[in-house]
Amino acid sequence: MRELAPQVLGVLIRRHGDFDAVEDAVQEALLAAATQWVSSGVPASPRGWLITVAEHRFTDQWRNEQARRRREMTAMALAGPHALIAPEPDDENIAGQDDSLALLFLCCHPALTPASQIALTLRAVGGLTTAEIARAFLVPEATMAQRISRAKQRIRATGAEFRMPAGEERRERLRAVLHVLYLIFNEGYTSSSGPDLLRVELTTEAMRLTRLVHRLLPDDGEVTGLLALMLLTDARRPARICADGGLIPLAEQERGLWNRAAIDEGVALISDALTRTALGPYQLQAAISAVHAEAPSAEETDWPQILALYRLLERFGPNPMVTLNRAVAVAMVHGPRAGLTLLDDLATDERIADHHRVNAVRAHLLEMAGEQDAARASYLLAARRTTSQPERRYLLGRAARLAGEDS
Repeated sequence: MRELAPQVLGVLIRRHGDFDAVEDAVQEALLAAATQWVSSGVPASPRGWLITVAEHRFTDQWRNEQARRRREMTAMALAGPHALIAPEPDDENIAGQDDSLALLFLCCHPALTPASQIALTLRAVGGLTTAEIARAFLVPEATMAQRISRAKQRIRATGAEFRMPAGEERRERLRAVLHVLYLIFNEGYTSSSGPDLLRVELTTEAMRLTRLVHRLLPDDGEVTGLLALMLLTDARRPARICADGGLIPLAEQERGLWNRAAIDEGVALISDALTRTALGPYQLQAAISAVHAEAPSAEETDWPQILALYRLLERFGPNPMVTLNRAVAVAMVHGPRAGLTLLDDLATDERIADHHRVNAVRAHLLEMAGEQDAARASYLLAARRTTSQPERRYLLGRAARLAGEDS
């Protein structure tokens, strides 16, 4: 149902254009399926069944709305046709995935803020409930419902059409789509706040939607790069948390627990993309992840190659988080002092200067340099600045260990 829901929603939006009313009809069809299919069995064409039922629900809603308006409006205002022309039966050969992709592009309309794009994508294309999305981003359900409602109203106000954009518009919108999927995955893989390090429902949905985009745009190098990046990153998930939910850093993970099938798929994807498509930032990030994934141990990681890839990545646009990661690579190749010098350059960057990860990286490099007291102070500062409870526990644990060594 999660896979079919956006396809059905896309078909009806393409026909009728009313996002709110269509979504209500689709939700009613899904509810009917959840109750009826248990007793009667899954129909031969589940998608066709859902489209038919949703169409009927929408028609009923439309007629009820027209009846209400007829009662409220004058006879003059009522002049004109009011009967809904029944649509032709849906052709099962219509690619439902095309509708899902068009819906994804619609949800990432440039008139929306990134936060609204994420919420609407998870609701309309991902099939998550408003309550699930609200829990994922730690906001009240009513707040998230308002955000989604405003996003749909904004799309309607722009007069956006339900279609795949073309030319430059498509390139710009695809960039937004990939960015939204990237943000959803990152929030799921390292939750920015709350008690849990991972939100698997977000990473799973981001990967599913990225696979959908890749299936329909297999020759786009950045789409391939993003899917490879997600696969290679998510492959480490089984080794990333300990029994109590605490964080295990990459260097300390048991690599035998990594998902080798995901690594093999990710490496194959990025290797293919790098040989036949124009280079892009998602491909470079995937290549960096592949170098980590293919290293037999942390000590055997090819840090010079990673450093070279980060230098290339920075050429696509200054990004303080990329510079922060490059500082780690510099430290691993040229020593912690070189990495700390690079961190000093970030101290005046307002976009990241107060971010807890800057303090965490500084603490790690100071620890490598043997400055235990300064490292402990930086770990404690990072712990105070993070809103993620697992990350805070990890940072406090590192600080306590250094305090024990000092004593």
